[in-house]
Amino acid sequence: MDLDFLSANFSGGAILTLLIAALLILSVFLGVKIVPQSEKYVIERFGKLRAVLGPGINLIVPFIDRVAHRVSILERQLPNSSQDAITADNVLVKVETSVFYRILEPEKTVYRIRDVDGAVLTTVAGIVRAEIGKMELDQVQSNRSQLTETIKQNVEEAIEYWGIEVTRAEILDVNLDDATREAMLQQLNAERARRAAVTQAEGQKRAVELQADAELYAAEQAAKARRVEAEAEAFATAVVSAAIQDNGLEAAQYQVALKQVEALNALGGSGGSQTVIVPAQALEAFGNAFNMLKGGRS
Repeated sequence: MDLDFLSANFSGGAILTLLIAALLILSVFLGVKIVPQSEKYVIERFGKLRAVLGPGINLIVPFIDRVAHRVSILERQLPNSSQDAITADNVLVKVETSVFYRILEPEKTVYRIRDVDGAVLTTVAGIVRAEIGKMELDQVQSNRSQLTETIKQNVEEAIEYWGIEVTRAEILDVNLDDATREAMLQQLNAERARRAAVTQAEGQKRAVELQADAELYAAEQAAKARRVEAEAEAFATAVVSAAIQDNGLEAAQYQVALKQVEALNALGGSGGSQTVIVPAQALEAFGNAFNMLKGGRS
């Protein structure tokens, strides 16, 4: 009888001990949370936000607090999306975009928005249409980097309420329909033809200018040569005039006789078999010239 009573008491105490040990183990399991580096845990107490646990070991109140959301804080890439937009000059374009974002404040994200990816895509599409509508097609093509930065800033401002940071928002491509592409090709060819014509005209103009400069330079050099000849002739005339003034008429007659002899020598030394008839007065003049020259040398 006593053995049965002790056995019953021992079995009841062991079960109680086991229950208490199990309760302690469960409390530790529920109260200690190890959060990975790439996640954050949102803790609720009786359905209300209690805390946000960061990476590492964290303690919560077991059976009262619970992990309501496990949110990844890694950077996410949304699927590439394309949307139609109309530029300021009424050209329909199809814009392909790519967006990267990450969650910074999970408590805002899980309680303020249901579909995060869909909300970000919709916001980006609206901002892209609005910004492209302010620009002409040429500006969209040439200022793509500036347009991308503007879209990124506007998207950040729009989704900041959801605790999200946009790390990258890029315009991958701007596509045109066939008609617009053909019109742009014709415009490009016309612009190339215009530039070629302008270049050719400028080349011809430059050639004319250089030719005019060359002719002007040649005229200036010819004028300089004539001036030098005129100065030399004036100098010779001045010398002869001074000689006549100093020596009288004999110096002038000597110069005339010298010219006559030079002309006769040139006539006799010229090639050919032509016959030259010299009047008697000319022979007499040449004789006087020779006599004068002889007298001048004596």
